[in-house]
Amino acid sequence: MHAPLLAPLTAILVVQVTVYATLTSGIRRVNSVVAGVCVAAAFSVVVPLTWWSLGLLILASLVIGHLVRAGEFVPEVAISAMLVLGVTRVTETAVDRVVETLIGAAVGLVMNAVFVPPVWVQPAGEAIEDMAARMRLLLLHIGGELGGHVPVHRAADKLHQARRLDNDVAEVDSSLSQAEESLRFNPRVKEGLMYRVVLRTGLDTLEICTVILRSMARTLTDLARERTEEELFDPDVTQALRELLGHLASAVDSFAMLITSQVSSSSEAAEDRLARELAASRESRERIAWLLLARVQEHPRQWQLHGALLAEIDRMLDELDVEKRTMRLAEELDQYGQERPRGRFPRLRQARDRTRRRLRSVRRRMRRRMRGRMRRPVRRR
Repeated sequence: MHAPLLAPLTAILVVQVTVYATLTSGIRRVNSVVAGVCVAAAFSVVVPLTWWSLGLLILASLVIGHLVRAGEFVPEVAISAMLVLGVTRVTETAVDRVVETLIGAAVGLVMNAVFVPPVWVQPAGEAIEDMAARMRLLLLHIGGELGGHVPVHRAADKLHQARRLDNDVAEVDSSLSQAEESLRFNPRVKEGLMYRVVLRTGLDTLEICTVILRSMARTLTDLARERTEEELFDPDVTQALRELLGHLASAVDSFAMLITSQVSSSSEAAEDRLARELAASRESRERIAWLLLARVQEHPRQWQLHGALLAEIDRMLDELDVEKRTMRLAEELDQYGQERPRGRFPRLRQARDRTRRRLRSVRRRMRRRMRGRMRRPVRRR
């Protein structure tokens, strides 16, 4: 009797860093071995073992491996087929190989159940915070260089930095995908869905903000190219833009803290700070709009770039809005709940209820702020 080396080898190969990856790897491994055994059994009945039948067997095994979606285990289909076809007792060898593969995959799953893999939510949250910090620094640098004459190469350098944020988004997306995978079937996690939805929707918002930031840097570069011998803006407009970009930088940082905070008190503090920064940003934006309107009425040069800059600021404020984020969370949770049988996921229902309560609370605060603004006297410019 031969030593069952395939079982420990399978256990080593199928164990991954997450429970979900181990499960899918085990299924693909078993799938590839069963497919190879079936191909070898069929060939042993039809053709004898010769050089041309072995080549045809390898070709057929690779094709079938892709058809059964064996993934990285496609070569295992051909290996299993060759090993089974090359022996005299085909049936016994085929059964032994399948059984050993099943034992190895089962041992791998048991090891993941006993030694539960870690949850990769914290590294994903840190990656999101790092990307938000780079966005914050870029906004502050753009605001800091608006004073005086801005050469085209300096404005273009900020545009290149904004474009490089795409690489950061790809890296954060990879880290977040690993975190989402580590939450699936992990017994350590009680509210994995909530973490997945919050982080994924938050990353989507930051990704849109990077696109808007790139467009903003492009607008300023075009403006610098048109005004090579003068300042981009008048001193009062420059000061207002610096204040606005500072508030936007703080808002991006607060948004990242909001979506990555695990403690409710920290989340509420980050949400309040985000709401304050957005309110201050909107007030600065209105002041800038009046100032730019006055300048355009006097000298209507590059008015379209002024309008594009204001439109990009409006889009970023809209993406970071607290109420919009809460509404999107509620929609995502509702959609997930509709795809699952009612009553099977009580934690999902509790998460939806908490999100709806928070949405109502945000709406009440927004209405109070709007009533407070309507009571203020309007300053004519």
